[in-house]
Amino acid sequence: MPVTDVLGALPLLRSLNRFQADPVGTQEALLRRLLTKAAETEWGRRFGFRGLLSRADVVSAYQERVPLSNYEAYRDDVARMRAGAADVLWPGVTRHFAVSSGTASAGKIIPLSPEMLDANRRFTLSTALNYVRSAGSLKFMTGRLLSVPGRIDEEPGRPGVWVGEMSGLMYLCGPWWVKRFLQAVDEEVLFMPRWEDKLRAMVTRTMAMNVTSMAMVPSWAVVFFPMLIDEFNRRRGASATTVREVWPNLKVFFSGAVALSSYLALMKEQIGGEEMDFIESYGASEGVFSFQTRSGETDMLLHLDNGVFFEFTRMDEDQKTARRYTIRDVELDVRYRLHVTSCSGLWAYGVGDVVRFTSVEPHRIVVAGRTSEMLDAYGEAIFGGEARAALEHACAASGDRFRDYHIAALPPEGRTPPRHQWLIEFDHPPDDISALAETIDTYLQDVNRHYVIRRECGAFGLPQIIPLSPGTFLKWLKTSRGRVSAQTKVPRMSEERTIADGVIATVETFNVSSS
Repeated sequence: MPVTDVLGALPLLRSLNRFQADPVGTQEALLRRLLTKAAETEWGRRFGFRGLLSRADVVSAYQERVPLSNYEAYRDDVARMRAGAADVLWPGVTRHFAVSSGTASAGKIIPLSPEMLDANRRFTLSTALNYVRSAGSLKFMTGRLLSVPGRIDEEPGRPGVWVGEMSGLMYLCGPWWVKRFLQAVDEEVLFMPRWEDKLRAMVTRTMAMNVTSMAMVPSWAVVFFPMLIDEFNRRRGASATTVREVWPNLKVFFSGAVALSSYLALMKEQIGGEEMDFIESYGASEGVFSFQTRSGETDMLLHLDNGVFFEFTRMDEDQKTARRYTIRDVELDVRYRLHVTSCSGLWAYGVGDVVRFTSVEPHRIVVAGRTSEMLDAYGEAIFGGEARAALEHACAASGDRFRDYHIAALPPEGRTPPRHQWLIEFDHPPDDISALAETIDTYLQDVNRHYVIRRECGAFGLPQIIPLSPGTFLKWLKTSRGRVSAQTKVPRMSEERTIADGVIATVETFNVSSS
């Protein structure tokens, strides 16, 4: 029997088929289950979940009664939950907390229920099984999986309570058989506190293995791959230039946490060869939401039966008065803020991401940026997704390869109008910085009316490109963040100069100390 026939009978894949056949009904039934489960919690009683369930149109009743919320509405209650309070947002005592941003002591901390951890586990397995179905082969499971979870720590004074990065918590609660038979590196290495030490230990442990699949944040993969190749050459006296020469059977890379498109060209170059698949998923500390169903796609299937009820508000409407859309009535090519209601007890919670639908049969999305990721210091209103697309377009045209970037506003000076300063870490120095700046500028003028108006009237200047050598942002992260982990990201945009000036100072300090 063909592998596709066997996998089609598996429950997880049948679930994917069911919600695509009835997306609206699936989401409404899910909302009812969430309200029923949490009806006797503090939040359930506060908002009358039991009464909402008696309404024929439960979605409308929910939207009338439960307002859109942000993290400040949860901060005090989450602190109580970390101290052991039960039945607050979700039934029972919560023992897992994901650090969404900031630090474990002062940042945004998202509670994760056993139901959510189980949903995340099902999502991961569904993504892998769907890949097997689409590829028609189980070959990638014949070798080792190199997955790299983030750091987690046991809460002081509360044994069995864990706080840290979502990927680390997912690994902690992951399938035993994956850890036993597929995982390439043991937990002693995976949970090493220093990220750079962890990468080097992974290189040492896996260099001689038959690694056939990887699950890693792309921004760290482009750091890990050169380390792997260099150590392989040093130990073997070889002259390898690609990962494929170290791991000839590497077949698939499962990507998450940051946009794969920003790193794909460089990763393909580092890996080498043609037989490589890339499968991207999209999630956050609040849950995992969508995944590519086939390698090479640019959009992702929204998972509608994974413990998360979705709502959307249009970016071109004021959030305080904006209409709340569900998957019943979303439209194509509209920028929406994403709000989630989850089986961890988040209720109409704003994730902070912007998505755009590319299809509604089935529902497929692309992530278009962050709600707060915009440069508008001078009325230019450039969104993060537009900036990333402009850089990718410019590098595709020039053949350049970038690793990371940060964009900051540059104030006017003398007769020079304000403009954007792009700090871009390249794999190799670009041949023509001016041409790259002009291509970025042209792209942004084509897609953003606010930007083009200001450029045409001379109120805004051509972008300034600051090329950075490989490793610059890592040096800055280690200097500014102290602890660097799997999900530590370079902030993409800022109207303030703090990050840009800090990176430039790091470069200058590094140059001085190296001379």
